[in-house]
Amino acid sequence: MPYLNVTDDAAELYLGAQGSELDEANPENRFQLEWIEQVTALVDEAIAARKPLIVSATGKFFTNGLDTDFVFANGDKLPSYLDTVHQLYVKFLTVPAPVIVAINGHAFGAGAMLALCADYRIMRSDRGFFSLPEAALNMPFTRGMAALVRTRTPDATATEAMLTSRRYGGDDAVSAGIAEEAVAADALLERAREVARERTPLVGDNQATIKRGLRLPLLEDLNTPTPATLL
Repeated sequence: MPYLNVTDDAAELYLGAQGSELDEANPENRFQLEWIEQVTALVDEAIAARKPLIVSATGKFFTNGLDTDFVFANGDKLPSYLDTVHQLYVKFLTVPAPVIVAINGHAFGAGAMLALCADYRIMRSDRGFFSLPEAALNMPFTRGMAALVRTRTPDATATEAMLTSRRYGGDDAVSAGIAEEAVAADALLERAREVARERTPLVGDNQATIKRGLRLPLLEDLNTPTPATLL
């Protein structure tokens, strides 16, 4: 299950299981409902610590996105499930502190979109892809998800990523405006911590106020209920 380490520099949220490369119950850190609840609660703990928030994981995946097992078995619950995912994005987009994502491995689909909710993104330069595979999987984007990609990446990148399902490595992601930096694996977390230390003076309620103003149309799209007609 996800866990939180609070240090002098930051609150570090890890999407996988503590003490192991892979969480046996959720090895790809997919958006299981219980997982979403756990991550949301940990973000609240991080906010209470009043420190910059770093988000990372261990193993092969940062997160592989939606819980497809749940989706395929519960079609009637899909709109409410997607609304729950949207609220996770809203949570990250409005944290009253700088949010830095250290993308340790693959970030696919809804997991890639979670990374876009951060204020600063750092990818590994040697391994791991950022990808939106929906087009290749014949899946639509929700209104909120389309708005998230459209407003958090350059237009040409959003068009390519959404329509072609391209996989971006670290350096490609920087060139495309998806990530701010790509660094070696052994430097990933320390670089995230450096950014956190630089931005520590910015922690406070005013960060959330500014973020809500900056991202108001996006937040409105994410808060719009998903219609049953989406699929």
